[in-house]
Amino acid sequence: MDITGVAKPYKLGDQNTSDIIVHLRNVEGRPELFYSHTTILINKSKLFADQLSCRNPGSCIEINCSKSNYDYHVNLLRLLYLPSDSLLDSLDSVKSALGTLQVAVNFDCEEITKVCIQYLEAVPWKDKEEEEILIVVPKLGPIAMPIMARIQPVDLRATKNVFVSAVRFATSIGETCPMFSDDLKISAQEQVEYMLAEDGDTPLVTADAEVKSVVKMGLSQICTSFEKELSSLLSETDLTSETAEDKIMQNFSDIEWICNILPKMDLMKEFVSSWVEMSGKILGVVEDTKLDSFMWGLKIRVIEVTGKVLEAVGYGNVILPAPCRVKLLKTWLPYIRKMKPLLEAKSIEEADFPHKMDEDLCENIEGAMVQLVLALPSNDQADILADWMKNNDEQVKYPDLSEAFEVWCYRTKSAKRRLLDGGLDGGVGNATPTTMIL
Repeated sequence: MDITGVAKPYKLGDQNTSDIIVHLRNVEGRPELFYSHTTILINKSKLFADQLSCRNPGSCIEINCSKSNYDYHVNLLRLLYLPSDSLLDSLDSVKSALGTLQVAVNFDCEEITKVCIQYLEAVPWKDKEEEEILIVVPKLGPIAMPIMARIQPVDLRATKNVFVSAVRFATSIGETCPMFSDDLKISAQEQVEYMLAEDGDTPLVTADAEVKSVVKMGLSQICTSFEKELSSLLSETDLTSETAEDKIMQNFSDIEWICNILPKMDLMKEFVSSWVEMSGKILGVVEDTKLDSFMWGLKIRVIEVTGKVLEAVGYGNVILPAPCRVKLLKTWLPYIRKMKPLLEAKSIEEADFPHKMDEDLCENIEGAMVQLVLALPSNDQADILADWMKNNDEQVKYPDLSEAFEVWCYRTKSAKRRLLDGGLDGGVGNATPTTMIL
């Protein structure tokens, strides 16, 4: 018997030339006979070569299969008879190639194994196919690992480069493609947020000096674009047009996006400082009489971002000097106090009016303002509380700073007692525990 080559035009199932029968049987007992050729089996499979080395021609090989891999065994037998240059073209799906690969590895069919790996490494996968590959391929050993190349972890430098490029695109640093810039920018922003999700590499990337530098550039670019677009609002001839509102809201969406990612990179202070610096210009536009009856969506979103800034500073997540904190509070307290009743009146007037300060937003802003007031020097506290109480009763209802007022009164009396007892005025060292009121 000639086992040195496979040049003869054998065909699977040809009883006239067959000298071996492969008997496939699944767990349900489904039998099927495949008239095969020893020459083919020995040359294409090391497992068959070992089994047939001591068998007589005309014998039968029985192979037990499961119901799930029966068809893949049949496909393997079919592939054994194809010429090498036709193997790759014969594969037509990820599912079939993955199943056939498992059988080919078990039967030590080197050529078919390589072709299945080549196919799976190159073709696109659907989500469910990828999940199956993640389960199956690691069990096949090192030979199948090239399939996993597309989902292997990348090194830190590559991750950083992708992140920096995404930030540049998301913040419009440099030139972008004008036809697709909006859609691609939004997609880049989403991917930056996804990449900032907690995992082992995130702290290493976000702590990198180059990454922080690019993000700061992006913040500057976004703030500059927003200020420019905001200033142009007052020169618009038709503030009721959707175009005017859409343009400014798109810019403000960028502000909200970067406000959300900066805390994950310990850069919220940069945003807060920029917001404090822009506050005067922002209020100069949104409080202009031209916008009295327009841009309610912009006004409420400005309040929402201001709320995040107040929380960051009020609860000590961002440390600013006292003068900056005073400026932040004195700038935004009157506006927020004025806007809440206006928005409520608008909601009563129009049942479907969508722009409201919901309960959570109101509570968060109020709590942050109380903490901000309490952390200021006592004289600044007095100025802010005095201004707060000068307003009419309707406006004093929000924000409610009565807690801060009570604490200020207590501290004022306590400070006077400490002063009389020598606890202040350089005499702290001589104070006794009975004179220290905490």
